[in-house]
Amino acid sequence: MTLFEELKWRGLIYNVTDDAIIDKINKGEVTFYLGADPTGDSLHVGHLLVYLFAKRLEAAGNKPIFLIGGATGSIGDPKPGSERQLLSAEVTKHNAECLYAQVKNLFPAILVNNFDWTHNLDVLSFLRNYGKFFNVNYMINKETVKARLDTGISYTEFSYQILQAMDFEHLFSEYHCTLQIGGQDQWGNITSGLELIRKLHGENAEAYGITVPLLLKSDGTKFGKSEGGSVWLDPKKTSPYHFYQFWINTPDADVIKCLKQFTFLSVEKISEIEKSFNEAPHLRVAQKALAASITELIHGKEGLEQALKITEALFSGKVNELSLEEVEMAFGAMPQVEAPSELSLIDALVLCGGAQSKREAREFITNGAVLVNGTQEKSLEASVSATNAIGGKYTIIRRGKKNYYLLKH
Repeated sequence: MTLFEELKWRGLIYNVTDDAIIDKINKGEVTFYLGADPTGDSLHVGHLLVYLFAKRLEAAGNKPIFLIGGATGSIGDPKPGSERQLLSAEVTKHNAECLYAQVKNLFPAILVNNFDWTHNLDVLSFLRNYGKFFNVNYMINKETVKARLDTGISYTEFSYQILQAMDFEHLFSEYHCTLQIGGQDQWGNITSGLELIRKLHGENAEAYGITVPLLLKSDGTKFGKSEGGSVWLDPKKTSPYHFYQFWINTPDADVIKCLKQFTFLSVEKISEIEKSFNEAPHLRVAQKALAASITELIHGKEGLEQALKITEALFSGKVNELSLEEVEMAFGAMPQVEAPSELSLIDALVLCGGAQSKREAREFITNGAVLVNGTQEKSLEASVSATNAIGGKYTIIRRGKKNYYLLKH
């Protein structure tokens, strides 16, 4: 199976501008680029597919360039609904540094910033040297622009596709970059770049584009969102544990597709997992393989081990084996109840919402339904205190199998 055949098997090819690029990437002889505007300080899993696509191309010998849109990000790619809020130079710079660090963790790449070749360009040169090559009728038929014609679009955002086309032409000229990759929503921007290259370098100039499908769940909703919002690659924004949990909870209808698209497991291994999954879906072998593979890829072995440790501790109830950091990682998103340094377990249950009344709290305790820091407590005289808290800070109460409550002393 060639590289391109495997990419198609994995469902990673949405569109290709010219089939001539297929043999070139199979041979590992292409310099390609992908870009990101620094509108935030972290990528999230909704962005991840195209970056893993780039990693696959790089692993086959092709040479990646990662472009940060210091210029394009300062004006904004048109959104379907409204104008983007402009960011300050300081925020843009900070975001760019964060994105560079994340991409370098995924694959080695030449790092460039389009601010470097645009910030000294005066308006007359922009209009004469680039603007004259773009037909307005052509530009307004781009999907991202067309979606805004009814509600209105500023000239600033309208000109975005010209700036991105300039990026491709610059990298073509300076780095012999002949391929741009992106999500399917970037097709219009990619083809604008190809048009500019051919107008400036001749119709025989070899340049290409490949787009990756935008991933939707089987129910049609946007991929990359959890109940708490976006799932980030930055461990400070989404911990390795919560990152792992996002993938382990992948619906059965989506999990094999995600295994193909998001992991580097071999075709044979995925086929083997799929067979086992179809025979016994309740064992969730596919979800476990997916979560482990992608968590280790993004957060390393240490991050995966931490995620597995927390998962096992919560499943078994042995939360006393967690460190203070791991408790904060596992329960950080949960509301924390401020508690005195010592109080009765009955009062603690009522305080945290684990029981509606002291009478109900007593019933839960005597029935053996309450665990304090992983230990079952059946005494009505029991208390919780900072002395016995994890790290001297947290008491974790579990009522039943799944109801956890966090007291902060």
